[in-house]
Amino acid sequence: MNPQANLIFIISLLLGTTITISSNHWIMAWTGLEINTLAILPLISKSHHPRAIEAATKYFLTQSAASALVLFSSMTNAWHTGQWDITQLTHPTSSLILTSAIAMKLGLVPFHFWFPEVLQGSPLTTGLLLSTIMKLPPIALLYMTSHSLNPTLLTTLAILSTALGGWMGLNQTQIRKVLAFSSISHLGWMAIIIVYNPKLTLLNFYLYAMMTATIFLTLNTIKVLKLSTLMTAWTKIPSLNAMLLLTLLSLAGLPPLTGFLPKWLIIQELTKQDMAPAATLISLLSLLSLFFYLRLAYCTTITLPPHTTNHMKQWRTNKSTSTMIAILTTMSIMLLPISPIILTIV
Repeated sequence: MNPQANLIFIISLLLGTTITISSNHWIMAWTGLEINTLAILPLISKSHHPRAIEAATKYFLTQSAASALVLFSSMTNAWHTGQWDITQLTHPTSSLILTSAIAMKLGLVPFHFWFPEVLQGSPLTTGLLLSTIMKLPPIALLYMTSHSLNPTLLTTLAILSTALGGWMGLNQTQIRKVLAFSSISHLGWMAIIIVYNPKLTLLNFYLYAMMTATIFLTLNTIKVLKLSTLMTAWTKIPSLNAMLLLTLLSLAGLPPLTGFLPKWLIIQELTKQDMAPAATLISLLSLLSLFFYLRLAYCTTITLPPHTTNHMKQWRTNKSTSTMIAILTTMSIMLLPISPIILTIV
């Protein structure tokens, strides 16, 4: 792709995200979401592969349906209350429609079917954008309307997302699809706590985005897309592969790594809200996703493939790892000891 065009799309993406996050009026929020959708489409389909075109088409159809629902929800609320302010979403039907629209935008169950397909058809760098920055505007809208959302509906969506995200990721061999189901599972954790403590949702999202960015950038550096190629990639940059192992375990939420912090705080908050059964259930369901993280981690650090056929060893690269990956990896692994500082900031 032409670098100038690429720059325009990236700037439009940042502009759309900024407009949605900083808006008070529903029409401005909708405009930001539309700019975002239109800016990411060329980045998904830039390889001109049939699968990429299919991914872009699926993404466009899903997001336009979700945007229409956002408009419908805000218009229904304005019709009944005379308010176009985002924080004044008080009508129950409007909040129900909005929850469905945001769930569709994010890829929460039962509106999750588009996400693994779109991520599989996109390049790794676009997949990174789809998993992180494209999730920020819908989560910001949920944050602003959290006081009027239906807790029962969100808890149901969250538990279903954690269950299906873990269960459907078990038999995947494509790493992008595994990361898509991992994203759906993490969104379940964010959705369950949004009504009770919205700041925890934001903290969870920031840490999730940081760990996912680390994994996508690492995979992009070692040029790996499938589990079978991940097994033989350890010869390229062994130190980076060791760090990838730790980042995957952090994303799984194992102590003493960074990813344990949001899970710990969410379980604590749910217990305070007399939701111990939901906390227990979501914790048990996250064991499903732990299995495929462990499988990825095993494939990352295995030094011999578990079969007798000959394979080509890949050449070790001499180029140094980028500073960005080094910083992100360190933060993805070692932030748990400074969690009191993080909590005072949030």
